[in-house]
Amino acid sequence: MLSQSKNHNLTASFPWLVADIGGSNARFGLILQNDMLVQHVRTIPVILHADPVSAANAYLSEIAALLGAQFQAPRKAAFAVATAVAGDKIEFTNSHWSFSKSAVQTNLKLDAFLVLNDFEALALSLPRLRSTQLKPHDKLPQAKGMLAVIGPGTGLGVGAVIETPRGWVALPGEGGHATIAPADDFESALLAHVRLSYPHVSAERLLSGIGLPTLHSAVAHVRGVASEALSPEQIVERGLNGSDAICSETIDTFCALLGSFAGNVALVLGARGGIYIGGGIVPRLGERFFTSRFRERFEAKGRLQSYLKDIPTALITDTLAALTGAALAIEQLGE
Repeated sequence: MLSQSKNHNLTASFPWLVADIGGSNARFGLILQNDMLVQHVRTIPVILHADPVSAANAYLSEIAALLGAQFQAPRKAAFAVATAVAGDKIEFTNSHWSFSKSAVQTNLKLDAFLVLNDFEALALSLPRLRSTQLKPHDKLPQAKGMLAVIGPGTGLGVGAVIETPRGWVALPGEGGHATIAPADDFESALLAHVRLSYPHVSAERLLSGIGLPTLHSAVAHVRGVASEALSPEQIVERGLNGSDAICSETIDTFCALLGSFAGNVALVLGARGGIYIGGGIVPRLGERFFTSRFRERFEAKGRLQSYLKDIPTALITDTLAALTGAALAIEQLGE
């Protein structure tokens, strides 16, 4: 619970601008008071703007027209970005956007401006997620100890959060670029084919929107079938409706590899509180994901199977979770 003085100072600092910026879309919202509810959310395609400042100004102009005299320009902001964060210059891995943190703060006239990795923001949201925002495989994760999140979207994000005496602390990283490992002969053949084009086959190379076509092509090659160039959306649609056997096997392989990768993340971090799945791809799979080999492969770690069996896994169904995490990052700044 916030003290009265801190509560007053927080209130005086509103509104806050929060953004979750991926490779394809930027989602903006406003925090208007200390209930931390994200309001007036808008999704803006990255391709429509030269940089985040242009997109943010377009968003704020729209909300200003909507609210009229009630509109106030944001005092603080936090951008969750789908790339590594180091230094003043931010360059996106999977889009044309780049920006200077100091320039954004100046251009938007902000008292404070934070930039954090998108999965650092998503990780910060984990302890506050409610059961209505999650769909578990079995039991719900517990907000204690270490929690981790993976998310196949345009790329593959990985983040974690650890409980400390001073509150929850996020652990950012670029785990999606870790080398992916096969678990059987079929997957070994897949990776051998992909390595003909990419000397380093990361998890993101296959377990993401940019990776699905590569995975689809590899499955077709190993099965000896001529592959058709398909978008990630087409692969998912055809795989789910049963009209294309290779697309269907691509989805099955995707879920199995993701389960194996998620188990690796749980072991490396000791994330016994739970592994959460975010990103935009898995929700599109619906029940297919929950009947897949994801959980089987998550636990398939030999002598550590019982360790993994006790770790809950759950899909994040709330698309605004990263914005909530960005707001928490601002809250942790204090006054």
